[in-house]
Amino acid sequence: MPVATDKALDGFGRYAGPATLILASLADGAKHGYALTKDIESFAGVRVAPGTLYEALARLQAQGLIEPVESHDRRRPYRLTEVGAATLRAAPPGSGLGPGVRGMA
Repeated sequence: MPVATDKALDGFGRYAGPATLILASLADGAKHGYALTKDIESFAGVRVAPGTLYEALARLQAQGLIEPVESHDRRRPYRLTEVGAATLRAAPPGSGLGPGVRGMA
C-alpha cells in the first residue's frame, strides 16, 4: 500500500539518510547494490556499508518507494516507483534532494 509522500521516510530512523541517498541515486536509473554504493560515494562523498544499504533497500521496498527489476544474473537491481519518484520530488528545499537532483525534473 503506497504511503503519503510527505510521510514516506518517517520511521526509517537511522536509515533515513541512506534511504534518501538511495532514492537520489535511483533517480537516474536502475542500479544493483554495488552500483548504488559507488554512485552514492561519487555524488555524496559517503560510503554506505553493505548492511546499512540492504536494510534501507528492504525498508524502501516495503514502503513501495522502490521495486526490484528482473535480472538474468545474480545481481538484483532496483528502480524508483512512481511513489518513490514523487517522494524525491517533494523533498524539502535545502535537503540536497528534490527537483534537479540526479536527473529529476
